[in-house]
Amino acid sequence: MNGTNVSNPAKLLEALAKGLDEFTPETRKAATYVLENPGDVGVSSIREIAEAADVKPNTFMRMARSVGFEGYDEFRAPFREEIRRGTPSFTDRARWLQSLSQSGQLGGLFADMAASAIDNIEATFARIDASRMKAAADAIVAARQTYVLGVGVNNSNALNFAYLADQAVPNIRAIPRAGGVALDDLSRAGSGDVLIAITCKPYRAEVVEAVGLAKDQGVTVISLSDSPASPIIIGADHGFVVTSDTPQFFPSSVSIIALLETLMAFVIADAAPEIIDNIEKFHERRHALGIYLGGEAT
Repeated sequence: MNGTNVSNPAKLLEALAKGLDEFTPETRKAATYVLENPGDVGVSSIREIAEAADVKPNTFMRMARSVGFEGYDEFRAPFREEIRRGTPSFTDRARWLQSLSQSGQLGGLFADMAASAIDNIEATFARIDASRMKAAADAIVAARQTYVLGVGVNNSNALNFAYLADQAVPNIRAIPRAGGVALDDLSRAGSGDVLIAITCKPYRAEVVEAVGLAKDQGVTVISLSDSPASPIIIGADHGFVVTSDTPQFFPSSVSIIALLETLMAFVIADAAPEIIDNIEKFHERRHALGIYLGGEAT
């Protein structure tokens, strides 16, 4: 073996993600399918999974060998063992969702939306541990400047993160700025800076280009995307894969927002004690200016 933890599917997936750049196009296609559909590994034969990934079975053999296994059966074994051990039962949640779906067509849609939101957050946070989140927060706290990049629907997510951060840490800003492009905003960024980049399928070219520029300039990159094979996840200093499945036409932002809120909590927890004073002064000033009608700020 090559040091890969053969009993831990999560470690196997991590090894595949790290090796994507070195794979042939067909092997990368097989590895990407596994990264995006790990649940299929434990239940599929090599022919079944090869057909689903639209590659030849031998491609999966090469993929398995690339992470130190003799063949696909050995690669699949840890995934089958995880299925055999079973996962936690959420019977109460299932009963609740079933009761929602029994109230007619719209009730079924409501249940589907609720289920997908919960599943997205569970799947996203299952891939991450506190140490990885803290490492990303450490980079933000130590940064000279942190840029938060999102376009389209993710522009509002980037703006929200920067808005909240501004109450505590003054060196965080959302890009692209009005009337500009992200490449211009990053033109002076360097090794002391951090870029938080967000894009999901179909990947926005300007975000991918900005991440490439940031890497070239030595910027620390924190990426949020919906696949381990995403062009902004590969090579990122801190990459977080989110799940954005939904029954509706537009992809879900629920897990992205939850992950950004968690990252913000880690930034505040990780920062100097005077950060709390900054937040308190921020809100005291707003109350003094009459911005709030009363009660707690939102």
